[in-house]
Parts: sequence; structure tokens; C-alpha cells
Amino acid sequence: MIVRIMGEGQVRLADDHLTELNKLDDELLAEMESGDEPGFRQTLAALLDAVRRLGSPLPDDSLEPSELILPAPDASLDEVRAMLSDDGLIPG
Repeated sequence: MIVRIMGEGQVRLADDHLTELNKLDDELLAEMESGDEPGFRQTLAALLDAVRRLGSPLPDDSLEPSELILPAPDASLDEVRAMLSDDGLIPG
């Protein structure tokens, strides 16, 4: 799976990491719903760090279609809310 972090680039991520990422996505969704800005910031950073750690960066000149697009680390609660589907940021 190709994942884009807005403002950073793309990484190739094995599908078997989705379970770990979905746990963080569920936490992020709960924090957004409760308006927990500090928790939201911490969990968004953890989610993006996990994608960077588990994925392999693609070259900057690579133009692969992204299957998943994640917000930039400094995205606001409202910006992330606009990106959500019923499953959160990560399907499944």
C-alpha cells in the first residue's frame, strides 16, 4: 500500500501493519470526537511516526498513486475532521 503524508511524501507500507495503525486511528477518532486537542496532537504524531517507522520511503520523484492520504503533522482538528471517512483516516 502506498501512503502519502501531506507535505512530506510517500511511503510503501505492508498491509500487515494496518492493525497497528487502525488502533492509533481509533484513538485519534475518539480524541477528535471529545475535543481532546492535546490527545489529538499526541496520537496524530504517533500515527505518522508509525507510518514513517514501518514504511519504506519512496523517492521524491516517484509519482505512485496513493491508496491512503494522511494529514500533515501540523494539521488542525478541523482539517483532519474534513479528511475522515466513516472508518476514520485508515479504512478497516
